[in-house]
Amino acid sequence: MRQRHVWMTAGWMLMGLAGQLQAAEWNMPVGVTDISSEVYSLHMTIFWICVVIGVVVFGAMFYSLFRYRRSRSPTSATFHEHTTVEVIWTAIPLLILVAMAVPATATLKSMYDASNADLDVMITGQQWRWHYSYLGEDVDFTSNLGTPREQISGAADKGENYLLEVDQPLVLPVGKKVRLLMTSDDVIHSWWVPDLAVKQDAIPGFVNENWVRINEPGVYRGQCAELCGKDHGFMPVVVEAVEQEEFDSWMAERKEAAAAEAMGADREWAMAELMERGEAVYGSICASCHQVEGEGLPPAFPALAGNQALLDEPERHTDTVVNGVSGTAMPAFRTTLNPVEIAAVITYERNAWGNDTGDIVQPSDIAAQLAE
Repeated sequence: MRQRHVWMTAGWMLMGLAGQLQAAEWNMPVGVTDISSEVYSLHMTIFWICVVIGVVVFGAMFYSLFRYRRSRSPTSATFHEHTTVEVIWTAIPLLILVAMAVPATATLKSMYDASNADLDVMITGQQWRWHYSYLGEDVDFTSNLGTPREQISGAADKGENYLLEVDQPLVLPVGKKVRLLMTSDDVIHSWWVPDLAVKQDAIPGFVNENWVRINEPGVYRGQCAELCGKDHGFMPVVVEAVEQEEFDSWMAERKEAAAAEAMGADREWAMAELMERGEAVYGSICASCHQVEGEGLPPAFPALAGNQALLDEPERHTDTVVNGVSGTAMPAFRTTLNPVEIAAVITYERNAWGNDTGDIVQPSDIAAQLAE
């Protein structure tokens, strides 16, 4: 009777613990897509199968240790094989594997079916940011870490979404099938948003695809899940799901902003305008490597403040920003930044931190270079 009570108590404790794990944040999220719900259901099904297997196997093992302990059975039994038993313990695991494989295969087929999408988005991983392009819409932008550097350095209190906030989130419509095409400009990255059940590698020279249909409006956060360099931990993903009307309005605003930005490349900019814009671009794009005050992290990331070799050669400075430096961590920004942003950041770097060259780089000059 006492032994039975112990086993019942242990069983209730195990079930209670499993229930707490399911409700707690330790478990994977249910998510907000049909695929994420399928993955969660599959996960819990496999989990409970494993629980039953564990209870049966360890139960039999502990029972055997107790029932056939030496004090009760000093003489060992002598027997060899038993064909029926061997067939049973081979057939049962096989049936379990088949029972697990059938729903898993159905879920995988759904995950890889990216056909008949309502919207295509190209996602390009870059050290250490994401570039989003809405194919066929002429809308693209770069999403950078939005956490202030003061929080990272410890000079300010950490916010609620520390290292999980960006300056420009990926905006998607609710209820629409969106095909996600992923690649990389440098090293392997991995675009991962748990609530969407999407985790896809972005590999240089390849285009992988995935898809998502979000059922609920909201903001969903993730990270790069691949060790991609020194700022791997500063490469968050933020997806904002909105209703179709709001998405259409946002898309129209982005197209207007892109048109205005393109027109800005044709006019002459004042030094103050370029310095203000350049400081913002530098803070979101360049400061992670070259530091806020331009002191750099030699030898991998040279200082920009007082870098006479760079200041004496403005053409080289421009070429470095536009085309990058082969064999180093300096990427080409010709596809990441527009002419206004490139001109502004170069002007800022040549006149900030005491450099004071007085040089002004106009967006029209950068646009002409990009057109060559």
